[in-house]
Amino acid sequence: MEEKELLRGGQFLIKETKCEDVFTPEDFSEEQNMMKEAVMEFNDREIIPHKPRFEAKDYALTEDVMRKAGELGFLGVAVPEAYGGLGMGFVSTVLTCDYISSGTGSFSTAFGAHTGIGTMPITLYGTEAQKQKYVPKLSTGEWFGAYCLTEPGAGSDANSGKTIAELSEDGKSYKINGQKMWISNAGFCSVMIVFARLENDKNITGFIVENDAANGITMGEEEHKLGIRASSTRQVFFNDTVVPIENMLAGRGEGFKIAMNALNVGRIKLAAACLDSQRRILTYGVKYAMERKQFKTPIADFGAIKMKLAKMATDAYAGESATYRASKNIEDRIALREAAGNTHQEAELKGVEEYAIECSILKVAVSEDVQNCADEGIQIFGGMGFSEETPMESAWRDARIARIYEGTNEINRMLSVGMLVKKAMKGHLDLLGPATAVANELMGIPSFETPDYSELFSEEKAIIGRLKKVFLMVTGAAVQKFGPQMEEHQQLLIAASDILIEIYMAESTILRTEKNAKRTSEKEQAVQIAMSKLYLYNAVSIVEGKGKESVISFAEGDEQRMMLMGLKRFTKYTNFPDIVDLRNEIAEKVKAEGKYCF
Repeated sequence: MEEKELLRGGQFLIKETKCEDVFTPEDFSEEQNMMKEAVMEFNDREIIPHKPRFEAKDYALTEDVMRKAGELGFLGVAVPEAYGGLGMGFVSTVLTCDYISSGTGSFSTAFGAHTGIGTMPITLYGTEAQKQKYVPKLSTGEWFGAYCLTEPGAGSDANSGKTIAELSEDGKSYKINGQKMWISNAGFCSVMIVFARLENDKNITGFIVENDAANGITMGEEEHKLGIRASSTRQVFFNDTVVPIENMLAGRGEGFKIAMNALNVGRIKLAAACLDSQRRILTYGVKYAMERKQFKTPIADFGAIKMKLAKMATDAYAGESATYRASKNIEDRIALREAAGNTHQEAELKGVEEYAIECSILKVAVSEDVQNCADEGIQIFGGMGFSEETPMESAWRDARIARIYEGTNEINRMLSVGMLVKKAMKGHLDLLGPATAVANELMGIPSFETPDYSELFSEEKAIIGRLKKVFLMVTGAAVQKFGPQMEEHQQLLIAASDILIEIYMAESTILRTEKNAKRTSEKEQAVQIAMSKLYLYNAVSIVEGKGKESVISFAEGDEQRMMLMGLKRFTKYTNFPDIVDLRNEIAEKVKAEGKYCF
């Protein structure tokens, strides 16, 4: 069997990926499918029936369900067996996060904060003694974790925190003073990862701090929030809180690095946490649309509703495709590093860090898709959608936070392009060669031959190849013009990132469907083929618009004219798909099944 090629982070942009080399949800192992069933059953039993209590801010219920999740091993999926966890791979971690998160955003937030930023910094950066002491309790739910980074003056600029740590005279402990805000799980946590600055250090330092009111730790009242109402969110105040020196996490000044790497993992898991919500919202929406009659017709039969159902299904399918593709890349990279002699800690850290660009892309794309999905869900329900009696309004409120935490979507958009350019500057990724080739192509005479597009997705894959040229054309020219000052041009970065996002999402969707069509048949994958074509069509429109916006923002005269002509050439279809037919085909399938069924 041919060895599959494992692309490095960001390389999807300059290399073609074969469909055989991507992992899809249809590739789940027997163990993963069993895990999925167990998590879905837990969600249906322990979370969904109690939705009204979560909405009524029943914080004790959140804590209780978290404890039950711990007893079943769900909190320790990613934790090595040596520390009481299940030691499952990265895909299984993401899968658990996906299917446990759709009952309510309140539990999803508590679960994500605990298993991700509450536990992982110790697993990945802790000393052996720290891991032995804390991780087993965290992985079983005996203790819960929280993560104290954000301050009133330090949000997106995480390294600007004012909380300070001072070494005691005997050199055996630190005293921490300061204030943190928006701390998830604060109300019931046993241990916190706290970031503070030593003297005038450039970077903050991380500490493991046990939650003890007698040690100068006080909490603000529970915050009343738009959504995720039963997730505990409080301010935390440290007043001469004593922390033994052995509780420093990693080294002095390493806190910023810990924070950033914890966020990379958090971003892909946040994307996963938005997937099953989309499936459920679509299922509620289609069931209601089949029952609700207007003008003596179920509203599901109206074109305006079919359009919504098709988009909701397509976006959920694209989100799954891209999230599991990246998850498996991370898992494979971790395995490669372990095989090369890295410790589990090093392998996991470097494995996730390698795909930081993809993690940011996913965080933005899927968090925005779940919000749109919930919004359309309300619209399908009409006036009833605005009522607390139906599940849509809480889904909409819960979805809203996803665009803010783990780094706002604006920050993540700029990061994805910024990290790509930095990778290129360091020589980890050749962007210059392909960008130069595209610039030369713009000068040449285009081919007027009509290609043979008879094979499945042959035209779609050619279009994706050209969309990559749009990104290289825009970013290459912008880097040449602005150099290191490029990061000051935020609107340009955001437009470029939208192009990047659409390329990754569309390509992932098409590769998944192509792989499955090859192992079953095009007939069996007919609706998935329709979704893949619909997603790409919409992506091309976005790339065209953002490409134009970018070009006219920094190019003028002949350069502008040439690039706009290139943009037109690169976003051209030879055979336009019939979008209305595609939408109807997808909607009819969803109606026939009465649920998200892919």
